[in-house]
This record gives sequence, C-alpha cells and structure tokens, in this order.
Amino acid sequence: MSRMVFCQLLKKDAAGLDSPPYPGELGQQIFENISNEAWTQWLNQLTMVINENRLSTADPRHLDLIEQQMKDFLFPK
Repeated sequence: MSRMVFCQLLKKDAAGLDSPPYPGELGQQIFENISNEAWTQWLNQLTMVINENRLSTADPRHLDLIEQQMKDFLFPK
C-alpha cells in the first residue's frame, strides 16, 4: 500500500510520492504535502511553462523561474 498524504493542492487524502522529487527543503515540503497525482499535474504544467516561455533547464536564471512557477502551482495562496 502506498503512503498517503493530505494533498495541499487537491485538498484531499491521496497517494503520496515515493521519495522527495526535488532537492532540499522544498523537496521535503513537496514530499510531505503533495500527492503523486498533483505532482503529475505539475509535470504536465512544467512542460507548458518551459515551452511557452522558451526556457532552458541549463540556464540558472530559468531554473529560478521554473522553481517559482512550481511553488505557485503546488502551493497556491
């Protein structure tokens, strides 16, 4: 049986991730508070963010933008 979390994005109990999907404190926060389903939604959104903004994951400035988009998507205010 998979690990369950209360997903902050979906606002329901759902299957959690198997391991932190991102390094550091943010990765741990995602692991503890975001479901596998919500993470999959983010990955789909990430593809659109990268394509629409013509971002490169090799550019540190673009990585900062991607990280901010991820925070805004997964933990809306």
